[in-house]
Amino acid sequence: MTAPILTLPLADPDATARLGRVIAPFLKAGDVLLLDGQIGAGKTHFSRALIQYRLERLGMFEDVPSPTFTLVQVYEAEPEIWHSDLYRLSHPDDVLELGLEEAFHDAICLVEWPDRLGDLVPHAALHLAFSLTEDGAARQVVFSGDETWARRLPDMLEGL
Repeated sequence: MTAPILTLPLADPDATARLGRVIAPFLKAGDVLLLDGQIGAGKTHFSRALIQYRLERLGMFEDVPSPTFTLVQVYEAEPEIWHSDLYRLSHPDDVLELGLEEAFHDAICLVEWPDRLGDLVPHAALHLAFSLTEDGAARQVVFSGDETWARRLPDMLEGL
């Protein structure tokens, strides 16, 4: 069962990117981050910063495009990182064709529009709900997850 763990304000896009870079070193194979929120709420910006941080630590410098049209971008890191945008999927069965179910066990997975997963949502995933504040200039993220994430998250966010 997932429950809200923490709400974190994000003053600007730089704060969203910083959050991705701070969390990045703590992720391991089998970690699934479900990124929810309206268009423009910061899901891809967060993902791009997280992926670039992991790649740069391996000496790799790569453009990290949004997977809106490709649906999935896979990055050869240790472990692999799968960044998916499921917005255009019409049925959860389409997820199986992408290979995401296996990646949930073997890779770090960042999933935008996780509602498209239906019953395929991994029970141990960390849910990040991004939203714009009232004036739209800033954002916030609400973290939800199981007890394991409730224990891990404070250490992960210590560097903010």
